[in-house]
Amino acid sequence: MIEPILALVFLTFVVLLIAFLRRVRSVQTRTVRLSYYRVFQGAVMPEDVAKGTNAYANLFEIPVLFYAVAILAIVQSYETNMMVMLAWIYVACRAVHAFIHLTYNNVMHRLFAFVAGNMCVIAMWVLLAGHVL
Repeated sequence: MIEPILALVFLTFVVLLIAFLRRVRSVQTRTVRLSYYRVFQGAVMPEDVAKGTNAYANLFEIPVLFYAVAILAIVQSYETNMMVMLAWIYVACRAVHAFIHLTYNNVMHRLFAFVAGNMCVIAMWVLLAGHVL
């Protein structure tokens, strides 16, 4: 179960790097003034910068519930094949979601990856609750 956790952490750092590089490029190309990043006000954020920022922020929403259920599964010695499979599917869905968000950004495609991943996390919580209760 630790491997999917580490994979999602790695994905988060990759997206953070992409978001950072996009911000740096926006200043270097003078698309955005450096002062904009003090409080994120005063200009329209370029689409590629917004995509990077939003993709990174998304990795701190539902993934928090994933980390919690995955760690609880480890603590409870409930690393079943089903839990591990759901964890890997969730990580794959997050990777697909981030890829879509950072590239062509089709909302319906992104929504499918988002919903599929969230269903995995819900299933993990239901399975863990059934085991503990």
